[in-house]
Amino acid sequence: MKKFIPDNFIIPDGFLADKIKARMLTINDVVKDYDAVVTSIDHLQGVFGPGSTWPKADISLEQDLIDLGWHQKEFQERTSFAYTVMSPDESVCLGCFYIFPYDKDGFDAIVYMWVRKSEFDKGLDPVLEKEVRAFMKQWPLKNVLYFNRM
Repeated sequence: MKKFIPDNFIIPDGFLADKIKARMLTINDVVKDYDAVVTSIDHLQGVFGPGSTWPKADISLEQDLIDLGWHQKEFQERTSFAYTVMSPDESVCLGCFYIFPYDKDGFDAIVYMWVRKSEFDKGLDPVLEKEVRAFMKQWPLKNVLYFNRM
């Protein structure tokens, strides 16, 4: 896949906000990520669009590990960027966000984001969206589409 971020751009590590810490998603996050996913399967259906089948009801820890490895490799290759969203002490995975190239309708990137069901119910989703939008201003992207967001 073609790089959509210039080679000389230093990829931001993430951010620390009042209720959340975002950083690169890696295979080391599998246990906490898996817990966030399996406790939120119905809530997460369609997060990547109506045709998306992720996450399947029978997702296994091994399949989640494969997914995280894929995201980690793409991050290293600078073809897409996946960030885990943790509690500030990193004890709980609260969600994730992803930055993918997108060359339709004048956009050059698309961002998907989700929070686990328990945190969505506590109002974390708009907090994450606000922080991600601020974070994206550091990136050399002219027009970013935030999927399913106004």
